[in-house]
Amino acid sequence: MPESGDRPLALVTGAGRMAGIAAAVVTRLAEAGWDVAFTYWRSYDARMPWGEDAGAAGELRARVEAAGGRALAVEADLADPAAPAAVFGRAEEALGPVTALVMCHCESVDSGILDTSVESFDRHFAVNARATWLLVREYALRHRAAPGAGRIIAFTSDHTVFNLPYGASKAALDRITLAAARELAHLGVTANVINPGAVDTGWMTPELKAQVVEATPLGRLGTPRDCANLVAFLCSPEGGWINGQLLYSNGGSTA
Repeated sequence: MPESGDRPLALVTGAGRMAGIAAAVVTRLAEAGWDVAFTYWRSYDARMPWGEDAGAAGELRARVEAAGGRALAVEADLADPAAPAAVFGRAEEALGPVTALVMCHCESVDSGILDTSVESFDRHFAVNARATWLLVREYALRHRAAPGAGRIIAFTSDHTVFNLPYGASKAALDRITLAAARELAHLGVTANVINPGAVDTGWMTPELKAQVVEATPLGRLGTPRDCANLVAFLCSPEGGWINGQLLYSNGGSTA
């Protein structure tokens, strides 16, 4: 594993809970030899059914450091259009230029066509779509990695029914991220989207878990570590030929 000063830097968004996908990504990238800056937003978790994980930022920093890396935790409301530039500024000042951008953040509140409010619709698009664009733009403007080393990865979802603002804004995220594979070709970066299917991060009821397991050929739920393993591969030199793809990593549930 490289020494701390030789480690590339990954910026991971949405690491507010230890049970979440982003926390597993932070941990796995640190194990793979990366320094990691990550964002979190306590107010979002506090208003969701699972509640705030107050110690997550400190525990994630400790995990990165235990793996030999440097860590930075930045609390940021990505609904604020000024937040992406501020996050990149903090990361660069503390740890250096960002080589990999991994976007795991989201706004996710269930509602459908008839009961979604304008406020909720706008916030979903601000966080899931606009912030994705602004993060990708900031990454490109500041990019200094060698051609072939840079990575952009975003997590999406195929939810639609009774998930209008979440599903629609995630579809926009797909297009924004995949556009980077062509529009940022001059930087030599790859840009891919991961659809992880139903991952057990504490939001699933026992009934839903049973349904998902039954519908999955591999006979189990997805885990945050499954997601993180794919991110680590895409961020490795071996993953450098995969570009402009929406990758399904879901145990075959959509087969």
